[in-house]
Amino acid sequence: MTSPTRSLRRTGTCAAIAVVLAAGSTAALTGTASAQTRPAAPAVTTAPVTNGLYQSSYSERNHVLWTTSSVGRPPVTNSALTKVDPLTLKVKATYAPPVTDAATGAVEAVYGVAVDDEHNTVWTTNTRNNSVAVYSQRTGEHLATLPNVTHAREILVDERHDTVWASGFGDGTLVAFDSRTLKEKKRVTVEGSGPTGLALDEKSGTVYAADLTNDQIIQVTTGSAAPRLIPAGDGPISVSLSKNGRTAYTANQTGGDVSVVDLRKGLVTKSVATGAGPLSVATDTRTGNVLVVNRTDATVSVVSPRKGAVVETVAVGANPNHVEIAGGSAYVVDKSGAGADGKDQVHRIRLAR
Repeated sequence: MTSPTRSLRRTGTCAAIAVVLAAGSTAALTGTASAQTRPAAPAVTTAPVTNGLYQSSYSERNHVLWTTSSVGRPPVTNSALTKVDPLTLKVKATYAPPVTDAATGAVEAVYGVAVDDEHNTVWTTNTRNNSVAVYSQRTGEHLATLPNVTHAREILVDERHDTVWASGFGDGTLVAFDSRTLKEKKRVTVEGSGPTGLALDEKSGTVYAADLTNDQIIQVTTGSAAPRLIPAGDGPISVSLSKNGRTAYTANQTGGDVSVVDLRKGLVTKSVATGAGPLSVATDTRTGNVLVVNRTDATVSVVSPRKGAVVETVAVGANPNHVEIAGGSAYVVDKSGAGADGKDQVHRIRLAR
């Protein structure tokens, strides 16, 4: 997840889909709508990208949406880092990860992704290879592979502090790298934990990780000798922060809800049911609403933390995997295979002000 306090840096045939975004209703996917209900422009636009989409990250510097994709189990031979135009949702360029085994054709498959606009790079997690990688945003060139992040899942860039964080789900670690030298500079281990999604308080540099294994949030504060553990919901897999950094929101895969967590008090203040299989969460800092991707239900829930309720539900493609918010839009990648030539899709949802 990108930091909610940073500036906005951070889907064949393109089918524009009009939806009705009525409060508390489910948006029906239709090709047309009446003049009384249709907005001035389609609220959701969908386009195919490639097979095996996992995550996306928006670059304000280059005005592109970077996506990662990987297909199948090891040896993975089909994986790509893809650059998408965030307005037209057309693919601008595709870059293949380096080959790791010439005999099988296996590549250093990419899964998680985050951009570093300060250094004009894009970082990925290479889950199957227990590493992270760095690519040039300008050329797509593979610059480095950094090892020893066991089952690396998500990655997060802290531009203010020249730090990149990765979650190591396999051994309960959070690993920090220097974004200038590309060297490891900190490693925090919570024994028995399973860190997955990440969020950042940009001002302080504090990092939060959803601990899927232990139903909690792991908080790592700059200069602190030990991490703080904060209760969350049932099966938290993704986490985001409010604009002021005082509240965390976790998408709870097992519980089917989002938890509102008071970080100062260290407790859950609200739980809002969103649907089956919440997998990714992001905060719209303009409105304070929280978007939750429900993978099993193939929907995106717009949650008002203030009201403690879902205020909109938007239907997207099957198996939505990740949500990224930038410039008044939410970008959702799916693993539906419903696009042209059986490709997975990206959906751009125009958010209400």
